[in-house]
Formats: sequence, C-alpha cells, structure tokens
Amino acid sequence: MSDNQLALKVEVKNDRQLVSARDLHRGLELSTRFSKWVDQNFKDFDQGQDFMSVTAVTDMPNGGVKPIQDYYITIDMAKQLCLMSHTEKGKQYRRYLIAIERKWNDPQEIVKRGYAILQSKNTQLTIENREMKPKALFADAVSASNKTILIGDLAKILKQNGVNIGSVRLFRWLRKHGYLIKRDASDYNMPTQKSMERKLFVVKETVITHSDGHTTISKTPKVTGKGQIYFVNKFLKSSNPDTEQFRKKD
Repeated sequence: MSDNQLALKVEVKNDRQLVSARDLHRGLELSTRFSKWVDQNFKDFDQGQDFMSVTAVTDMPNGGVKPIQDYYITIDMAKQLCLMSHTEKGKQYRRYLIAIERKWNDPQEIVKRGYAILQSKNTQLTIENREMKPKALFADAVSASNKTILIGDLAKILKQNGVNIGSVRLFRWLRKHGYLIKRDASDYNMPTQKSMERKLFVVKETVITHSDGHTTISKTPKVTGKGQIYFVNKFLKSSNPDTEQFRKKD
C-alpha cells in the first residue's frame, strides 16, 4: 500500500506533530467502535502529554454537520497504537509514521523549522514595536507627562514626532472634534464638558489687576498628563482617519 493511501493529516502544535485518533482508527479498519477503542487503549497514556481532547465534525445526510469527540495524539502514541492493533494495517501505518517522524527529525528540517520560528518571532516583534511606537516616542518627547502644558506646547511635541500641525491648526482640530468649545462666546476655546469629564484638560485661572485697580480673571486651557498621552497616541495611530492628514509621509 502506498504512502498516499496511508496518508494521515498531521497537525503541528507547540512544535509537536499530532494526528487525529479518529483518522488513525478509520485507517486501521478496526471493527471495535471508536469510543470503546479509546477506553481500551488510551488508559496507558497521559492526557496532555500523549493526547489531547478535541471536537471534530462529521457530515450529516441532510447536508449539515454534527460535532463528535476526537483526540489529537502524538506520533509516538500513534505508533504504539498501531502495534497494539496486532494487524497488518497496524504494521503498515507504523512504518508510515516512522517515516514521518524521521523526516521531522532530519537536521535540515529542524533548521527550516527554526528559521520559520525566528521569522515569526521577528514579525511579531515588528508588530509589537509598531504598536508601542507612539508611547515610546511620547516617552522620549515628554519626560514629565504628569505636568499640565499649553495646547501650543502639545503642538510642538506632536511636531517633534512627525505630526505636521501647528498651534492654530491644533486648536481648530480640537474644536472640530468636540474637545474645545467652538461657539463664539466667552467660553470660546475652553474645554468641553466631555473633555473635562475625561480629564484631558484643566482650566487655569489667573487674576489680572489692571492699572485702574479693577481685576479680571483670565482662563487658559491646559492639557493634563493623561490628555498629552491621549492626543499624542491619537495623532500617531496610523489607523485613525481623523488625524491621517497631519502625519508626514516617509
């Protein structure tokens, strides 16, 4: 019988080769039903080490599918089950599994797997670095994010990190997106209720004494440490369409 006729689908989990117990049972052409075969033969193996429980599906006559119990078993366990079958098919499948195992342990195959793992880790590291880039850049640009700063200073920080925006355009953007009040009144350019509730801004009040003796109160919006982190990350996030126009193209 050729290897194509014996073929079992091999899954790789945690750098281990696994095959379906149902596929092996079917290939061995055993008369014992699957659940009884499992009860009789799996008791000498360790769950989690030699096999793991999984749910498979089987096709129904009406075109639907039905969930069924299956197990992923190691190649070593599969070889032992083949021996325990005491059949010619068991011998054939054992030889087939030995060939699979031999190829898996070939030095060239080991090197290929190691390279693939390294490439995967490098890709994941690149993704993580990209996701962390806004926070990392901000940490370099602002050493004291717990201090409040002027909106103009926030614009400078954004500029240092590749965001093409100045103070005037930043004020305009903040008004447009509901962070600052845009109605033409005494509270123009003051933080909206939403911004204050989210603690993105504070309002600094300064008492000014004029030459004739009367005093007035000047109000200045300032960005909190939380607000600085929020806005820098928002402008540097590549998937944010609201800020894409300001990011410099490489």
